[in-house]
Amino acid sequence: MNSSGVANPPPPPKPAKFQLSNNPTSPVNASSVDAVTSSIANNPFMRRDSGDASATNATVPPPKLGNNPFIQNQSQSQFQKPAFQQPPQQLPSRPAPVAKPFSFPAASSNHHVPEPTPIGRSAFTSDPELSSTSQALASKFPYFSPSEVSTFARMFQDLDTDNHGWIHQSDIGSVSTKAGEAASNVNEKLVRMRLIAQGDGVTLEAFLAAVSDLRREKGMSASANKNKIVLHGSTSENTTHTINEDEKQSFVEHINQVLGVDKDIRHRFPIDLLTMQIFGEVKDGLILAKLINDSVPNTIDERVLNLGKKLNTFQMTENNNVVVNSAKAIGCSVVNIGAQDLIEGREHLALGLIWQIIKIGLQAKVDLKYHPELFRLLEDGETLEQFLKLPVEQILLRWFNYHLKKGGWARKVHNFSGDVKDGENYTVLLAQLAPHLCDRSALRTHDVYQRAEQVLGNADRMGCRKYLSPKTLVEGNQKLNFAFVANLFNNWPGLEKLSDAEKAQLDDSLFNSEGTREARAFALWLNSLGVEPFVNNLFDDLQDGLVLLQAIDKVRPGLVDWKKVNKPAPIASKFKKVENTNYVITLGKELKFTLVAVQGSDITDGVKTLTLGLVWQLMREHVIQTLKSLSKTGREITEVDIINWANTTVQTRAQKNTSISQFKDSQLSTGVYLLDLLNGIKKGVVDYTMVTPGRMEEDALLNANCLANCLYKILTFVGTLMALDKSGVLGM
Repeated sequence: MNSSGVANPPPPPKPAKFQLSNNPTSPVNASSVDAVTSSIANNPFMRRDSGDASATNATVPPPKLGNNPFIQNQSQSQFQKPAFQQPPQQLPSRPAPVAKPFSFPAASSNHHVPEPTPIGRSAFTSDPELSSTSQALASKFPYFSPSEVSTFARMFQDLDTDNHGWIHQSDIGSVSTKAGEAASNVNEKLVRMRLIAQGDGVTLEAFLAAVSDLRREKGMSASANKNKIVLHGSTSENTTHTINEDEKQSFVEHINQVLGVDKDIRHRFPIDLLTMQIFGEVKDGLILAKLINDSVPNTIDERVLNLGKKLNTFQMTENNNVVVNSAKAIGCSVVNIGAQDLIEGREHLALGLIWQIIKIGLQAKVDLKYHPELFRLLEDGETLEQFLKLPVEQILLRWFNYHLKKGGWARKVHNFSGDVKDGENYTVLLAQLAPHLCDRSALRTHDVYQRAEQVLGNADRMGCRKYLSPKTLVEGNQKLNFAFVANLFNNWPGLEKLSDAEKAQLDDSLFNSEGTREARAFALWLNSLGVEPFVNNLFDDLQDGLVLLQAIDKVRPGLVDWKKVNKPAPIASKFKKVENTNYVITLGKELKFTLVAVQGSDITDGVKTLTLGLVWQLMREHVIQTLKSLSKTGREITEVDIINWANTTVQTRAQKNTSISQFKDSQLSTGVYLLDLLNGIKKGVVDYTMVTPGRMEEDALLNANCLANCLYKILTFVGTLMALDKSGVLGM
């Protein structure tokens, strides 16, 4: 007897070969195999293999490991070792029934990742860091990164001197310490989860399962939220991240719906909602690129994407460069997200980017340009300019309350969490939007979960049951409730059309968009520098001077004396804001910017022309400094130098006869010259079958789109093309 009162089992038997019998009294027969196979098939954590359960001459694999969600798909190729220890009352008096072996890894059967090597010494010997088995195990056990799995695999290799594919329980101490867990806790968990083989054998997968359960318990205790998965970074990073399981499932369901019929990637759908499969699928960039185009059509010219079922690392990097830069272009914050992060399947970064892309698509049409009738939501004394500055969340909440008020409902919503979680406000909203399909009967239901189901049933009749489940509605998940409301607005705005007189009143403000393109371009540039907070509105978000001072510090490190700056944001005092913007003007003059009659108060007041002029000069200084830093002599680079270099590159390296004489040259408007220049810098990056003469506006737009996406692929942009060249003018 051991300390737990469990009888010590006999020494481990050697794997035996046997024949299945049709005799119902036989200890092991086809019926018992079918029974166990059926039991495993009904386990949601296990997947069915196409193998034949009635095959004869099979090797006895270990018994099924109960309902442990961490041990999935245990195939006999992974476990040529003794059977597992069981409590006395469960020890069989006859040979254990044979469970049908299952394929590995635990991912959707249509997953395109190659089948990994069975676990053992050979699985990791060639290159543990890049091993497909490490990747598969990291997906199966999300509390570990692939690099952690590889580290533990090496340790198991070193300790497994007999090459059995498992180590002795007495050797678990050093591996447990590396995992940050006490050996006693790991051993206790191994016993409790019945992961110890008869004797004292511990496999790598059993160890990962035990530590995963320990980490899961700690994560649940820290977050007090069973919906969160705690992800541990590599052992060198010593960090943890969390992802929300409900959100992940909702986003994957959205991706399945909008991309499942795409001709280039439909063979990869549907993606399993319950596993971590999505993070393997987004590694090559194709799904994310398609998702961006679904949210903001024509953002990416899909002709430049590398397609195919198996892409190499270089091709995946090119695709993900397009994804990251395109995401930035549509307004996503991609600070600290790079192509390599997506290729490595960093779950918290990938899921965060997916949400931003989906959100931008949902809120794209919550705009007066698409719905002029939003004009009706203006409050007394509010100007249209003030309304246009509201974030989308506030506009949707105002729309929500507008319909509640019209429906005679006294309550108001101020957020997408606590104010909607009881379902009552949703009940009134849906009945107001579609009275022929929905009613308010759910208000008489006392159970909040039943009421939530009634709300979603009404939404289903409207064709809008998406993003929310009864559980996430009642829990008040802010992201998913926002998505649900935005989807409702996009399909059922329920606002009366404007009369001709009202349209005329609106036109002057609505269609006066002069400077919008420039402002958007400058905002994107500032965001690319990693300034905080994220710039959404160029004229509003620069008024306290902090973003501009951060940008100056990026362009000319050390120039800003931060002791002179009023911070942190937000700054309430206009006087302190003007002090900051006056300092911006002072630094601009030190940089020899043209700032005649420009004062800090002009920036604080959001004067558009003066703000645009200042930011343009700062961006130009950034480009010049980038080029100067790459010059061998460090001398100043002029516009004439850049034009001469560009023409030489086009004519000698791209072997094209196009040229320009100035930056206002009409040749630039067709896009052909810039494509020639890009192809001269990186031969073959431009597919000339996609290039048009550019004489018509539509053709020029196609060229511009092609150019932008080619630039994204090689991680550059027009202003720093020259920085990629290592000779010519840079050597002057």
